[in-house]
Amino acid sequence: MCRRNRGGGVSKINDDVLQNILGRLPALTFASAACVSKSWNRVCSRVLTRPKLASALSLNPSLHEAVKEVFDKVLSEPIRPQFAIAFIGVQFNLKETHKLITEKLGGEIPIITNAASGIIGADAKTNELREVKWELGDEDGPNCEEYNTLSNLNRGIVLVVGFVPGLKVAAVPLIRPKKGNQTAMVDKFVIDIMNYTASVSGCTSPTGIIMFGDQTIDMKPVIAKMDHAMPEETTIVGDASGSFLFRSGVSSHSYSGDLYFFDAVALVFARDKEKPHAGIGETQFYVTLSTGVIPFGPQLTAVAVRVKDQGCSWLSASMEGYHEILGGQDLLDSINEVMDQDEIDESPDLYIGVTQHRECSIGSVQLRSATSLAFYEVLGGDNEYFVVDGVGIKPGDSFLFYHSDSETASSSCANVFEDLEALKTGSNDKDHGDVIGVADNGLKKEVFGGFIFSCHLRGESYFGRPNVDSDPFSLNFPNVPLAGLFCTEEIGRDSPGSSAQKEGQEPSFGRCCLHVYSTVYLVMSYVPPPLEL
Repeated sequence: MCRRNRGGGVSKINDDVLQNILGRLPALTFASAACVSKSWNRVCSRVLTRPKLASALSLNPSLHEAVKEVFDKVLSEPIRPQFAIAFIGVQFNLKETHKLITEKLGGEIPIITNAASGIIGADAKTNELREVKWELGDEDGPNCEEYNTLSNLNRGIVLVVGFVPGLKVAAVPLIRPKKGNQTAMVDKFVIDIMNYTASVSGCTSPTGIIMFGDQTIDMKPVIAKMDHAMPEETTIVGDASGSFLFRSGVSSHSYSGDLYFFDAVALVFARDKEKPHAGIGETQFYVTLSTGVIPFGPQLTAVAVRVKDQGCSWLSASMEGYHEILGGQDLLDSINEVMDQDEIDESPDLYIGVTQHRECSIGSVQLRSATSLAFYEVLGGDNEYFVVDGVGIKPGDSFLFYHSDSETASSSCANVFEDLEALKTGSNDKDHGDVIGVADNGLKKEVFGGFIFSCHLRGESYFGRPNVDSDPFSLNFPNVPLAGLFCTEEIGRDSPGSSAQKEGQEPSFGRCCLHVYSTVYLVMSYVPPPLEL
């Protein structure tokens, strides 16, 4: 890095040359180089002035080999990790995988490892973008993928490491005591997120939140409370029904597993008040989604609601202009007749979308009342009631029936493509406000990474062709890191002006933040600082 002069001393390499050399180093060597001297550290800081996302996927059936492959890829270039997320197949031991990742990255940054029904990302060896949804099939069949054989099923990992200058990142858990009142401390969860944000940014509004919920927990009331408490500009995405381990990265959010269950964890991104974006640029999050369900039939009102059988709700309903209470099986038969009249050939999954008007408070603070849309899967019925999976419905709540529909999902993916194309081209469409296109300072926003949270019922087997869900992002932003997973319940609070809001429900139905048969897209972009005159 240095050369000896004729007098036997050492002269410095030009900073530009040194920056070019350091910028080619792998991450761990780069980190060591930054410790050589103050001048080298300063040059290293020049190498990493913009946010960066690095991701890689491995389908190696050996856990240790798969972890090595993704780390070799994501750490092949300079990066100073501020957070890490791993999505893994359920045949990889969650605890062992999390341990391998934390040992590699250390305990100073938040790390979340989440088990998934499938993974999405660029292969660490070939750089090919892959949507991998594990479905055991005929190993001798012509369409059998190598990852669906018995030896490879549910084995794989996608790892994401992020550097976001100007933001602070921490993992905040939703805790539930193992003794005494074993109720999830949702208010504390929301307050912890707001307090952390205030401590690092001076305000209580995070830039964005990536959430993971436990599959045994009903996340509807948690997401609804967060939606009520967080301002419109805070993006919220994630997987509501997974299995995860985490390391907080902040000592104040470390709780003993002997005392608490962890029902959810939120990866919180908050502005760093010590690093105003005027000097380093600004990282922005944008959320849009592709929906895969369509409403049909008349609007109904819940009359009686009974909760039993491990979290199922039994409902009777009424319809405006019809004086009798509608029996459960008779109502379902009528709904099936409507679907037959609409000539729906496939056997769709059936849901109700319930409009819920609720008052909300956090601790002693009363929040604004809000209207939200919550989906419940229809399980069946008897002569008096029909049954849905989940609780939280009240008499007087109105609802519509919805069914899954691949054509709706395909059309919605096309709308997402157009949405992201506007981001790529810098469209000044007034409907998008200032969240995409050209920033207020006149500089074009640069997309540097993205996440996808897709319903496990979608994928190639649903659409009949591969990569339908990832195409809207990958075709608009080729070579930009993208990572995702297939999950059971997709969290997605779409951004103002997104295609999801344009094609979505009527405003009176309320905003939906927990989806079914949908794919949620989180786009991470960077606005450079104003040019110096």
